[in-house]
Amino acid sequence: MDKLYWLDQIKVQDRAKVGDKAFYLSRIMQRGYPVVPGFVVSAEILRQFLENLNSSESLVADLPHSSLHLDVANWRQLQQVASRLRQEILTATVPEQWVSPIFQAAREWQTGCLILRPTLAVSTATLGMKNISGLLESVFCQCEPEAIAKALKRTWSQIFRARSLLYWQRAGIDLQQINLAVLVQPVENAIASGLLKANSSGWEIEATWGLGIAIALGEVQPDIYYIQPETGVVLEQQLGNKMLAYGVDDAAPGAFSQAVLKSLLTPDHACLSTYVIESAQQEQYALQEEYLQQIIALGTQLVSELGKTFTIKWTIAGQTTSGKLYITQVSSPQSVIPHVHFIRGLGAAGGRVVATALVIINSQQKPEQLPLGVILVVPAIAPDWLPLLQQVAGIITEEGGLTSHAAILARELGIAAVVNATSATSLIQTGERLLLDGDRGEVYRIKGDSKEEMEKEGEENLLFAHRPNPKAPHPSVTSHLPMIATQLLVNLSQSSLIEQVQSFPVDGVGLLRSELMVLNILSGQHPHSWILGGRQTELLELWSEQIMQFARAFAPRPVYYRSLDWSQDLTSLSDNLQSSPKSMLGERGTFSYLRNPAVFELELKALASVQQAGYSNVNLLLPFVRTVEEFVFCRRKVEQALLTEVSQFQLWMMAEVPSVLFLLPEYVKAGAAGISIGTNDLTQLLLGVDREQGQLAKVFNERHPAVMSAIAQLIQMAKSAGIPCSICGQAPALYPEIIDKLVEWGITSISVEPEAVERTYQAIARAEQRLILAAARRKLH
Repeated sequence: MDKLYWLDQIKVQDRAKVGDKAFYLSRIMQRGYPVVPGFVVSAEILRQFLENLNSSESLVADLPHSSLHLDVANWRQLQQVASRLRQEILTATVPEQWVSPIFQAAREWQTGCLILRPTLAVSTATLGMKNISGLLESVFCQCEPEAIAKALKRTWSQIFRARSLLYWQRAGIDLQQINLAVLVQPVENAIASGLLKANSSGWEIEATWGLGIAIALGEVQPDIYYIQPETGVVLEQQLGNKMLAYGVDDAAPGAFSQAVLKSLLTPDHACLSTYVIESAQQEQYALQEEYLQQIIALGTQLVSELGKTFTIKWTIAGQTTSGKLYITQVSSPQSVIPHVHFIRGLGAAGGRVVATALVIINSQQKPEQLPLGVILVVPAIAPDWLPLLQQVAGIITEEGGLTSHAAILARELGIAAVVNATSATSLIQTGERLLLDGDRGEVYRIKGDSKEEMEKEGEENLLFAHRPNPKAPHPSVTSHLPMIATQLLVNLSQSSLIEQVQSFPVDGVGLLRSELMVLNILSGQHPHSWILGGRQTELLELWSEQIMQFARAFAPRPVYYRSLDWSQDLTSLSDNLQSSPKSMLGERGTFSYLRNPAVFELELKALASVQQAGYSNVNLLLPFVRTVEEFVFCRRKVEQALLTEVSQFQLWMMAEVPSVLFLLPEYVKAGAAGISIGTNDLTQLLLGVDREQGQLAKVFNERHPAVMSAIAQLIQMAKSAGIPCSICGQAPALYPEIIDKLVEWGITSISVEPEAVERTYQAIARAEQRLILAAARRKLH
């Protein structure tokens, strides 16, 4: 365990590690409000715990890397799976080196009872996620090592309860997106506890004797006070029905009757006792006037911090009649925390960075250059923005999904990015200080007294942002990776990344995106303009050198060069030719070669130049092939360019237009030596969803049964035809659980962005090991 996160020291960028409940409390505590002290066992500890459950029979073991798929409508199956998952956790061992720091820290409070509060952060932009009150509950335990270990496991296991699994699936949340941390706090006896619910129309205070768990469990009807927010005047109060109260075991408040009902308590409530309130006291309000006014005053102060709508839980700690008011929980529907405002979108490229915003209102007005290290805020990004993106520290777009141009470019360049951030250009102003969290899909506006601290951290993050992607595998660790049989390839377009990537544990370049590669040499002009302007020879030399850099760096490993696949969104590149009206898909891929073959012929000459320079490891991958006739046209052009004179050369095609599901045998007869499945376009066309539209992110699902069935069919058809089948879309990188199926079905190779290489390698290794184990068991039995 690296460290515990104390409430008074938690920083903005710790939010994913400590969860929302602890994060909100820390913000309030650090503003000087009375909060019960505590520390957080981070979500990373749970992930490590699950990874240590390495039994081959374990359902839990692979959950950090995959999503559990089950039919939640089948209640028997749901209960059985949930029971087994929780049992695996409850019977496992929490390492002593984890428990000891928790125990030593808790001993400083000199209390015999602790409360472990689940504090959740979900690394997804799922907007349908509603109040999870009651889904995850607090666990009480004695301040002893063994009790702490058991309580940790009971807290962790709650995310695998049947009702939790049902909720995650209905909300569209994968288990690997859930970050569950545990907030540990001391428990003292309380004179009274309850809630303050505030909104613009009025406040409501609930109160009961003792600890607030009596209200949470519904065992009492609390006193209720109705407050006018503007004046703090009590408009009405109603006496509740409070027969029971909770206190710390063996330390009952003197005002309570000593009728102890310990037998009614569950293991989650260990170290507590239930007491029967004396009849006379049942007729009294739990809050003395002094404490009621303290709570009202506290609420008035919090309005300036949280807005008019929020809820807090409070307790008045004390043994007898004197006590101190503490906040135990705070929530706000808008998640407005002191001097930190955030905008939610889709986390498209991981990482966190603090920098100054540069807002561009009109995407069509692409600037000539950008300041170094800014966070670019723009409605949308087209591929021709690529040269500019080399300068930025982060990207925020109002439009686009996880497979949009902005998302793909950011992942390849290792730049943190949030897409589909509605109204970002109007909510953010140029010059504002932002913290962009690409993992959670959130953007924080940083103001006020936290600015100096965040500026210091921001400078560190900016330096970090311009180093090689920290998620990429370091060469020093690749020697410890297990051997894999499935080829792992990398998607590239930028020669600036070659030095970083060429030492990765990859078998070559599975997708060299030509349209992004050549943007660095076109100087804002369409290739047609170069040709019409008599600069064909100059362009050919530049193009050949670009390809040769990749061929040279990865030789003898193969490089699959995908020829130009430009859609109509490259509006800034004028080709000086009459263009057809824009369509949703444009004149994409090989169809555009039939209409204007000059640029394709130039590409083939560039590939021939690379061959003539002695490099035989470059193959051609044809994009967006609609018909066999288009493929035959391109094959003939390839033969005319003499590329097939080199025996190692292979002509492949992208499998992304659904017609390939019916025509693949014909393509093979026509000369296709291999296929590469493009899941982005295949999903878009099968489901009828524009992948650039972020609001359709939940519908654009590469794991949809129709898409998965199509992928399985393509792999099987390729095997039957005796040709290799690769996959180069975003699906394996975004959803590693797909890799299990790909390996099982017999995929030849998987090609992913540089940032996904390490986790994809590990996922392939696990998938292959499971297949080997299953085969061995079948042979044994």
